[in-house]
Amino acid sequence: MSKLTDIPKRILIGRALRSDRLGETLLPKRIALPVFASDPLSSVAYAPGEVLLVLSVAGVSAYHYSPWIAVAVVVLMFTVVASYRQNVHAYPSGGGDYEVATTNLGPKAGLTVASALLVDYVLTVAVSISSGVENLGSAVPFVVENKTLCAIGTIVLLTVMNLRGVRESGKLFAIPTYVFVFGVFAMIAWGAYRGLVAGDEMKAPTADFEIRPEETGLAGFALVFLLLRAFSSGCAALTGVEAISNGVPAFRKPKSRNAATTLALMGALAVTMFCGIIGLAMATDVKMAEHPEHDLIKDGAPVGGDYTQDPVISQVAAAVFGDGTFFFVLLAAATALVLFLAANTAYNGFPLLGSILAQDRYLPRQLHTRGDRLAFSNGIVLLAGAAAILVYIYGADSTRLIQLYIVGVFVSFTLSQTGMVRHWNRLLAAERDPAKRRHMLRSRVINAFGAFFTGLVLVVVLVTKFTHGAWVALLGMVIFYVTMTAIRRHYDGVAEELAVGTEEDGDTLRPSRVHAIVLVSKIHKPTLRALAYAKLMRSDKLEALSISVDPAETRALQAEWSERGIDVPLKILDSPYREITRPIIDYVKGLRRESPRDVVSVYIPEYVVGHWYEHLLHNQSALRLKGRLLFTPGVMVTSVPWQLDSSEVAKRRARKHADWHAPGAVRRGPVSPPKREKAAGKPPTAG
Repeated sequence: MSKLTDIPKRILIGRALRSDRLGETLLPKRIALPVFASDPLSSVAYAPGEVLLVLSVAGVSAYHYSPWIAVAVVVLMFTVVASYRQNVHAYPSGGGDYEVATTNLGPKAGLTVASALLVDYVLTVAVSISSGVENLGSAVPFVVENKTLCAIGTIVLLTVMNLRGVRESGKLFAIPTYVFVFGVFAMIAWGAYRGLVAGDEMKAPTADFEIRPEETGLAGFALVFLLLRAFSSGCAALTGVEAISNGVPAFRKPKSRNAATTLALMGALAVTMFCGIIGLAMATDVKMAEHPEHDLIKDGAPVGGDYTQDPVISQVAAAVFGDGTFFFVLLAAATALVLFLAANTAYNGFPLLGSILAQDRYLPRQLHTRGDRLAFSNGIVLLAGAAAILVYIYGADSTRLIQLYIVGVFVSFTLSQTGMVRHWNRLLAAERDPAKRRHMLRSRVINAFGAFFTGLVLVVVLVTKFTHGAWVALLGMVIFYVTMTAIRRHYDGVAEELAVGTEEDGDTLRPSRVHAIVLVSKIHKPTLRALAYAKLMRSDKLEALSISVDPAETRALQAEWSERGIDVPLKILDSPYREITRPIIDYVKGLRRESPRDVVSVYIPEYVVGHWYEHLLHNQSALRLKGRLLFTPGVMVTSVPWQLDSSEVAKRRARKHADWHAPGAVRRGPVSPPKREKAAGKPPTAG
């Protein structure tokens, strides 16, 4: 069976890597950029459209506010990038926002940040995959008809890629990410040339449409609220920025410098692409509506339910390159693919954060274990499962899912930057060097402005998006927080219970006597081996125990016991209801009640079989009994194995194929023959 399961595992994720090869999986900047920044880079494919969709509520006249909203998003982006550059230098261990908040604001703040980030990572996968499926579905009808299934299938595919390791997944994702970035910059440059130099007229497919405003004549507070809502939607461009600070350990040395450089490069690329697409959307007269079927007007009539509203980036590409041209198709394909791969930011951030939380005993310890490819496999699988459930519940509808988005990330932004301000305050109180103090003061100003700005945006996001679905993200944060608190309480309780204290504790752990029991069903070789082994343990008291289900078989057992002269007393327990487990448990508990300081040692003869189906035919009673005895205080359980012939066949088969390996399995190499001793006539020394 191990071979049957090993073959597909090695084909899917490759050969296992030794722990000392962890350094080979570290990322250079050119690979780290698509691995950790694919989310904020790809968000320019839908963030400009989200701004225009919200502004369309007030009609085309509100579109002239979009450049100012873009400016606000750019200022926020530069603020967040500058703030997180301080984070990666001050906290390079990979804890990111969680470590900053825990160290400077306390465990509760750290756990709040962790909860927010975990929710945001799950939503990143769900939103990115759903958006990519919708973009691909405009060209492939099968994808639209089976949107949920295709989205879940894509999640499975990305999971397999990431299980192969961070470096391998980065290489796979680098090409489409760079093609997407090149395509967007080429579109911006060519569009600027055509519009500003050549003087060509560029018109989007929706340029001649009109928008029927849902609200007319907005002014005062209503207009401000609309602009704030559009700004909060545009802030989707910032999601994933924090992943770099969480993933510093995955960078090559010098880790902090490389992470900070990657962060700055990501910010510059995302800002330029976002502003360029917004500008071209204005120049080509793109029209977008939240409800296009009746709010978009063509030739005096609504476009109807059959109309498919293309994303802003597609409409701009059609205007700049021409609909159906090579560069249009290339950019469309790269956009759809990079939206799928944007989920990779979460696939790297979630497992790393989960590992740190597991190390701090807030999540199961299995999340801190690296898999065969030195990736945190359990965290990757957990993320995939949570995202797949969310995609299934929301039917892979990005419009519904995006309303849940960005709440968590701005919670972490705000608390992290507040924590950094306290970090610099603490260092400034002890620092006397003028040059270092000037550097710290500048860093504190950057983080203080970041905390204020991101806190303000958090309030805006909560106010404008709460009723549209943000409450679901907040509920998810509460669930994560409560769950992690309960896990930590459990681990702390277990640690306290198992802690070794004074010398008196050692005396209480030492039993007064050992009462040994050998379970007997019939007299055969396994029973005799168990009796012989139990005698060697020299317990204070030894007895054999059998359950009487059939009186005739019990009498035969007693007779044979006497005939063989076995010098161990045989005790028979009646079981009128033909139960095996309960009478033994009751008997053992009775011994414990009579002598609480005694230990009861139970020896269970078990068969060792060579075929998987034989496990269904043997040892079932023993397994149930051991499961019950493990919950009985003061009871030790010992399995005494007896190898059946089939186990010998399996052993010989394993020896015969000792040189066989699954594809990609780690090979030890040929075993060297033992060296001969120099002394004549001396046999080789056993290894």
